[in-house]
Order: sequence, then structure tokens, then C-alpha cells
Amino acid sequence: MATLDAKIPAGPLAEKWTKHKNNINLVNPANKRLIDVIVVGTGLAGGSAAATLSELGYNVKAFCFQDSPRRAHSIAAQGGINAAKNYQGDGDSVYRLFYDTIKGGDYRSREANVYRLAEVSANIIDQCVAQGVPFARDYGGLLDNRSFGGVLVSRTFYAKGQTGQQLLLGAYSAMNRQIGRGKIKMYNRHEMMDVVVVDGKARGIIARNLVTGEIERHSAHAVVLGTGGYGNVFFLSTNAMGSNVSAAWKAHKRGAYFANPCFTQIHPTCIPVSGELQAKLTLMSESLRNDGRIWVPAKKEDAEAIRAGKLKPTQIKEEDRDYYLERRYPAFGNLVPRDVASRAAKERCDAGYGVNATGEAVYLDFASAITRYGKEQAVIKGLNPEDHQLVQKLGKEVVANKYGNLFQMYEKIVDDNPYETPMMIYPAVHYTMGGIWVDYNLMTTVPGLYAIGEANFSDHGANRLGASALMQGLADGYFVLPYTIGDYLSADIRTGRIPTDTPEFEAAEKEVKEKFEFFINNKGTHSVDYFHRRLGKIMWDKCGMARNTEGLKSAIEEIRALREEFWKDVRVPGGMFEYNEELAKAGRVADFLELGELFAVDALERNESCGGHFREESQTEDGEAKRDDENYTYVSAWEYTGDPGQAKLHKEELVFENVKLITRSYK
Repeated sequence: MATLDAKIPAGPLAEKWTKHKNNINLVNPANKRLIDVIVVGTGLAGGSAAATLSELGYNVKAFCFQDSPRRAHSIAAQGGINAAKNYQGDGDSVYRLFYDTIKGGDYRSREANVYRLAEVSANIIDQCVAQGVPFARDYGGLLDNRSFGGVLVSRTFYAKGQTGQQLLLGAYSAMNRQIGRGKIKMYNRHEMMDVVVVDGKARGIIARNLVTGEIERHSAHAVVLGTGGYGNVFFLSTNAMGSNVSAAWKAHKRGAYFANPCFTQIHPTCIPVSGELQAKLTLMSESLRNDGRIWVPAKKEDAEAIRAGKLKPTQIKEEDRDYYLERRYPAFGNLVPRDVASRAAKERCDAGYGVNATGEAVYLDFASAITRYGKEQAVIKGLNPEDHQLVQKLGKEVVANKYGNLFQMYEKIVDDNPYETPMMIYPAVHYTMGGIWVDYNLMTTVPGLYAIGEANFSDHGANRLGASALMQGLADGYFVLPYTIGDYLSADIRTGRIPTDTPEFEAAEKEVKEKFEFFINNKGTHSVDYFHRRLGKIMWDKCGMARNTEGLKSAIEEIRALREEFWKDVRVPGGMFEYNEELAKAGRVADFLELGELFAVDALERNESCGGHFREESQTEDGEAKRDDENYTYVSAWEYTGDPGQAKLHKEELVFENVKLITRSYK
């Protein structure tokens, strides 16, 4: 197998990033005006990168397929953003955040990148406060923190349940300043169709105007992808309906290796599926696990009675409840990492203790928190803490202040009051730790092509800790890429503008047009969603929370057959040069059908359990993930060869010099 060069700087871990910044090449301000950079995606990673690069003086073209950068999926992040500021004085540090992230990822991430992430995390909070992000504050006016899964400290900064939205507005305001100065040229409702590689370097993209259907050529000295993850390969996920893998997949087909595609996160705190025709799942923030207790009935007959509508959860006595996370993981309780919590919920439901009509739900109960907070407030106010009605009123007010918009969202969707009745939750596809392989500089295997945020694989290993997605996106965009891209662009100060009338641009545009013409002219009988939904069922059943050899081999065959059927029988109404969302969707699902096969190939190749990748053949006696450090301590980086099922595997061996490889334990 080929060895990948991650370009990790030499020296002690805590000094790598500082020394690297001191040694890389720079572009002086006058020369930055001569250089163009394309940023695809304007969520937290792309938006912060576009704003920072243009602030530095580069000419930036920013592309998003939404009608505004404010609609990026980052807006849906609810619970918070991690940073090692130790405001609580509870023992947090840069090293602790680094260690928790490495451990949470089940020792399948790169030490140097993770330490850098922890190191710059504190700067993110200062940057966002300066932008006016309304983080929650305590009674003294200082920024407040709460805890998230997989940690024993409180390091998560938050703005109620709207943290992603508020952070995105901060990045968007920074972008708007540069748009007003003419340093960012914004292309809303444009989707990247291909990366253009000239003489081995990424020199532009082919984009489609989603309103007019026009195919456009755009050139630059470097291309940055901040296009998010690929969770919608499962069809049902917590991702926005438009979220897709196409930009990353096109980069993969142009030479960018795709790393660890099977590392997909199942989030334990989602509203359960309600029917076969559902197209979207809703996430309930992990922050709810700070105060909510997760349980199922301890007696199977009680669970059966609840499913039949004969019993209500509030009628189950305390001694007849199984707080299974607290029972199995006493040290972390309800705040175990997401992969652990998800598998535990699945185990209880598979055993017959699920509590909704489908048998696939557990309870998230705030009754204890309401009582606790209510009594505390009664004491503070000099009132009677034994007055049950008063305690309930005061407790609900505290919970509403912390989580009110989340409770409101749940009630609107489920038509049930979570202040009175426990929420029902079940695991669902959420985040993807896999993505485009990048080196320490965030450059892919295609020179001049960078990937940031969830689009790359670099920081979370086999499982992402809660509140770390926002941290990584903003770290990459504000504090990492703006330094490292200069090292590459310093060789381009005499290149001049990149022309778009070259054979490479012409060939890429021709390829894009031919594919769309095929879709429009194909006389199939089934819609795009028909195929996407079938792909999602294969993925969930055989590549979901649990995987095994037989299922993965079957998935590979089924996905390949489904892809062949798709190209023969898909029907796309409308025309090419007009607003045609079905046409845009067809291209995205075509890419999902290729990614899905590589996903299953990667999961089959990795014959171990780690983080969100759970192979049934590799588990401990009590059902925990069993890693194989002797054979699988590496990043799987796949090279496209023309067929996703025949991709070539390259390995980046992971070296752990600062943490000891041990079995994760949250007990």
C-alpha cells in the first residue's frame, strides 16, 4: 500500500502549529490582490474562510446552492461549541480537550490536527464574541458553559438551542463586510458541478446557476471546499434535504482521496421516525442530556402496554424504570459519547423495551431536573421548597430559559408537551467523520484543492464528540486555512489570472452538460426520490448502527444493481435551462449511489469495531466496540479508479506518541 504524506511538522506536539506557522511561506499584502480563491460552501467553515481570506486581501469567489449563506446547514446546529477556556475552573485545558477528542474518536484521528484544533479553540470564542454572537452568560455576566457527551468538564459555549444559527450570522456578517468592499463576489443559487484540474493543480470549477440552468466556468489559483457531510446517503437523516456529497465526490473523481467513508455518526437524540413516507428527521440537541435522564420501562410488559396505548410513561413508578445509561456507564451516565448512547438505545429497543408504536424509541425525561431546579429557585427566593406546585412552576421556568426553543420545536412536531410528558427519542444518522483526505495544511491529494470543516476527515476519528463540529468548522476557516493556503499560493504571485478558455475547462463543461442532457432525455418511469429512498434503506439496514460481513457484501451488490437501474429508469421532468430542482437532485443522488458502494467497501475492509463503526464480529462480551489496533490503526484513503467498487486503498498509519492506545471506558 502507498504511504500518504500528511506533512505533519516535527517537534513536540504543543509546538508543532506555532513552529509550522513560523516556517511556512507567506504572500505579502500587495501580492494577495493578484490571487483568486474559490470557496465552495458558505456554512461555518466556508463562510469563515471566505471572510478571512478576503479580509487578508485575496480575491474570493464564494458559491452556495442556497438562496443565501444564512441558509447553510450549519444553522441547524443547536447545542454549542467547545473551547478549552476553563471558565468553570473544573480542570479543563488544551491537553484535556485534545485527549477527550482523541479518546472520543476511538483513537482513529491524527494527533497533530486534533491538538491544533484544541489549541485554537479559545480564539474562536473571542472572535465570535467580538462579532456579537449572543452566548449565554451566568449571573455575573461571564460566558456560561455546559457539558456534552464524552467529557467530565463543562467547556461548551452556547446560545440557547440556536448556537449554529448565531455563529453563522457572525460569519455571514463578516462576509457581508467583504462583499460590500468588493473582495468577495457572492454566487447564491449556484452549485459546483466539477473541479477543473490544469497541469495537475486545481484551477477552478464548473458551476450551474440553479435558477437559469446556465453552466458557468470559474477560475482561481486555488479551490476550497467547505461543503459539509454526506449523511443524506441514508436518505433519512438529520441533515437538511439539500445537503449532499456531490462537490466532495467530484473532487474525489478528479484525484482527491476519500478517507474513512464508513465513519458515520448516529446521533442518539433524534425524534423517532413516524412513517414510511417521512423524508427528514429532526435532531433534538445533545445539550438536553445535561438535564434529561434517558430510560425505558424495566418490565417488558410495561413497554408493551405503553406501545398499545394502555399506559402512560408518567404512570411508571421510579423503581420500575431502567435508566440504562446510568446503570451501564456510572461515571458518565447520560453524557456518554454519541456512539455509545446510540448503541445502548438500539440494544434496549431490540430487546423489546422500546416505547413508541414502532418499538424504536426511548424516553428523555426532564422531571427530575424540573424538581431539582425548582427547589433550588425556591430556596434562593426564600419560598417553600416543599410546595410541589410552586417547585414545578419555578423548575419549568429554569428549563425553559435553558432549552425553551428545543422544547417548543419538539411540541410542534410531536404534538406532546415535553414539560409534562417525557420526550421520545431514537438514534438517527447525523454527522460524517469521513470525508476528503487532507494533510496538515488541509490540502487534498490534488495540489491547490483544499477541504475544510465536515467536508474533510481530519479531526474526529471514528466518532465526533458533541459541540465539536462548530469548533472544527470555525477553526479551519478562521485560524488554520488562512495560514496554510499562503504557503501554496506564494508560488502563484507571478502566474496571473487563470484563463477559462482552455481544453481542461471545455472538457469539464462538456462532461457536465452531457450528464444533464442524459437525465432530461432519459425516458424512465421512476422519480429520483424513489431511488434515493431505496438506497437509504439499504444503507440503514446493512451499513447503519451495526454492520456485518454478510450484510456489507450484500449491500455492495444491491447498491451496484440499484445504480444500474437508476441510470436506465430514472425520470427527470422539466428542462435543463430553467429552475429544475429534480434535475439538481438527480445529479446528487447519482453521486450518492457511487459513494454508497465505496462506503460499504470501506466498512467491509475495516474488520474491527471503533466509534460509530460497529462490526458485529468484533465486540466484547458485554456488547462494547472491540478495536483491532494491531491491524487497523490507520486512515483508509481511497483513490478513485473509475469504479467505486474497485477503488484503490492507501493507508495513512496513525502514530500515537502523546496518548496511550487503550480501550475506551466510560464506566
